[in-house]
Amino acid sequence: MNLPQIYLASNSPRRRELLTQIGVDFTVLSVDVDESRFDKESADDYVQRVAIAKAQAGWNSLSQTEKKPVLGSDTSVVLAGDVLGKPSSEGNARDMLQRLSGQRHQVMTAVAIVTAEKIWIELNTSSVTFATLSREDIDWYLSTQEGVDKAGGYAVQGLAALFIEKIEGSYSAIMGLPLRETGLLLTQVAG
Repeated sequence: MNLPQIYLASNSPRRRELLTQIGVDFTVLSVDVDESRFDKESADDYVQRVAIAKAQAGWNSLSQTEKKPVLGSDTSVVLAGDVLGKPSSEGNARDMLQRLSGQRHQVMTAVAIVTAEKIWIELNTSSVTFATLSREDIDWYLSTQEGVDKAGGYAVQGLAALFIEKIEGSYSAIMGLPLRETGLLLTQVAG
């Protein structure tokens, strides 16, 4: 598979690890975009809009001589139609984990690539089922600080794996970058 050199508009170590795993040559760009959700915006529209905004912000930061495709991605945890973002406090993280306890939820991850000619976008929706968590489970997990900057307040690739009963879909998408969709987009870009 012939994959182009790209810029990654993300500081996520997980996204860097996943791109490295599939052999993508990339350079990281730090971008700052407003990730606020619009009133009445659906979860899938939201995650796609933010992924595009990240890629577009990265593209706009480049000089004319640096122009290579820019990849942006965004992940949201969705429970009963509610988008659970990154927790704003330990109390917020506790609330999220209590809500996820014993429930099946969706993880939506969008990946966008921006070039001079086009914007490509793909969305992956996977499902995760959590075991019922005790207060002690939640206290312990919060003490690890692992879920501080993660959508839904947990990291599937970390200690939270102890809470997961079932995954349906893409493990890499739940981590933060759907590799199948990313590979397909990069192949189209290389075209």
